Amino acid sequence: MGMKRKLLIRDLTLRDGQQSLFATRMNQNQVDRVLPLFKEANFYAMEVWGGAVPDSIMRFLNENPWDRLEKIKAAIGDSSKLTALSRGRNLFGYNPYPDSVIEGFNRNAIHSGIDIMRIFDALNDVNNMKSTINFVKKNGGIADCTICYTVDPKFTSKQVIKELLHFKKLPHNIFTIDYFVAKAKEMEALGADMISVKDMAGLIPPNKSGELISRLKKELKIPIDFHTHCTPGYGLAAVLMAILSGVDIVDTSISTFAGGPAAPAFEIIQIFADKLGLDTGVNLSAVVEINKLLKEIRLEMDEFDSYKLFPIEFDITKDKLPPEVDKMFDLAIEYAKAKKENELLQQVHSIEAYFNYPAPDEMVKNAEIPGGMYTNMLSQLKQLKLDQLLPRVLELVPVVRVAAGCPPLVTPTSQIVGVQAVNCVIDEDKNLPLYTTKSIQFVNLVKGSYGKTPIPIDPDFRMKIAGVSEEIPYDTSNYKKQENTVFSEYGDLKLAENEKDELLLELFPSVARDFLKKRVVQRYLNDIYAIEEEKRKKLEEEKANYMSLSPEEKEKRLHYGLYNYGFSSKN
Repeated sequence: MGMKRKLLIRDLTLRDGQQSLFATRMNQNQVDRVLPLFKEANFYAMEVWGGAVPDSIMRFLNENPWDRLEKIKAAIGDSSKLTALSRGRNLFGYNPYPDSVIEGFNRNAIHSGIDIMRIFDALNDVNNMKSTINFVKKNGGIADCTICYTVDPKFTSKQVIKELLHFKKLPHNIFTIDYFVAKAKEMEALGADMISVKDMAGLIPPNKSGELISRLKKELKIPIDFHTHCTPGYGLAAVLMAILSGVDIVDTSISTFAGGPAAPAFEIIQIFADKLGLDTGVNLSAVVEINKLLKEIRLEMDEFDSYKLFPIEFDITKDKLPPEVDKMFDLAIEYAKAKKENELLQQVHSIEAYFNYPAPDEMVKNAEIPGGMYTNMLSQLKQLKLDQLLPRVLELVPVVRVAAGCPPLVTPTSQIVGVQAVNCVIDEDKNLPLYTTKSIQFVNLVKGSYGKTPIPIDPDFRMKIAGVSEEIPYDTSNYKKQENTVFSEYGDLKLAENEKDELLLELFPSVARDFLKKRVVQRYLNDIYAIEEEKRKKLEEEKANYMSLSPEEKEKRLHYGLYNYGFSSKN
């Protein structure tokens, strides 16, 4: 027997898993409970930071993001690589940051425990990733460069006739396999250590996933990682195809934090790996124990759990699948190898139903947009009591997207396009011309502030939206640093005590300001308590000293007024 082929696993439970399913509400205590077991689990990597984690834990849990990362590193040590997600030059905001902030962020992230920085850009503009790649590598980190998978806009036949009047010709074949492979090669040339295919909306069908991974494996020399979500129902089948096509690493979540809007379950991927004779190197008994704890933690986060649908109890170390379910796995592999996409999807959906995961979301699948973008647009309309306009909004999404240069639909561009489509429909509803109402972010996107869009924007449209016809790249030379307030009312304490605090302030201005202000008040109160405590101790000591004196000594001290603590000489 030769060596088994390795299939490395990046576990997403503590970042993407809880973010996709429970609004990133795991607190430090809950994270701490699973860490000793994760240390035993031996995943290749664990995604634990970046994304919504820093913002959410300051905003909702009053916790320090740097502490979260450092505590995880202290517990995990070198047993798994820790990974974070970063948006290249935009980091966590919309606007590009100057190099000083990008450098500070990446250096501190790596020093605090990050091994792999997953770098993506919402426009797939590789230029926006250059500085991050350099700073990550200079500080000894691994640069994991990401292509954001997306699909061409989809128009109805009615729209094609209507819209053809606007556009010279409707764009198609933008996001081809060639497009993604070319992006990956550009990243490899810039020093990427690995490439991730990030399918944030779960839109890649299995055959496409197989084709893309095969091409990347053939044309690049560095490892390839595949990341997807299950919302539209392609996720598990797409991962299986990626594995059969030679992918090096796949992203999964542990069962209770998997499925639906999250990634496929590790346990199901492990069953496929076993059947294919692949070695994940993961300690399965540790995973079983982690999953038990995750179930308790999920119940504690009940108010943020929109599905309340728990996967079946399944102990991967000893439970056997019923023969008919086992057969589904075999058939799925058979159909995947034969590239019979519909039959493959049918088997995979039966497997997910057996494990009790949410069914594919047909609405999101047909709209071909990320689940989060869909729910945001719906809640925006609901607030205005206009939810009956949703079908029209969905019709306008591709129109707005093409007009804005066809950005991939990933945070933040998915939200910018979604909000603008809603604005357009509200304008239309009030009999105003489209784009009467436009967000500052949409204006900046069209202007060129966020970087190069996949297709050029029509100069007349740019003029209409942004008041300029030429693309204007963002200029960081007039960037203003956030003010580090000094609070005279709290003993002249500063808002940010050190570089890490200052970075929080730069990256999350309003959220970090509130969080750090609370900490200033707490520090000030702690100082006052400490001073009071010091005084109290001193008094106690002096009282004790006095008590140990002879009656004559006491008398003498009182006589000379050395003690004036209301002790009478009778004490």
